[in-house]
Amino acid sequence: MKRLTLPIVIEKDEDGYFVFCPVLQGCYTQGDTYEEAIENIEDAIRLHLEDIIASDEAIPEVRTLILTTLEITV
Repeated sequence: MKRLTLPIVIEKDEDGYFVFCPVLQGCYTQGDTYEEAIENIEDAIRLHLEDIIASDEAIPEVRTLILTTLEITV
């Protein structure tokens, strides 16, 4: 079994938390609490990877992820 370290992005809004894994296109979920969102993304990533493996596709390589802010005047 291969161990992977994957980046995730967590966004909080008025409805809870939205989480996605930028390395795995279309792999996202949500949760009412931070803890629930983390549990849900772990499950979503695991299922996504199982599907990739079952399809004999290559697991995408982790790219450099840079998270920053940008100030814009409107």
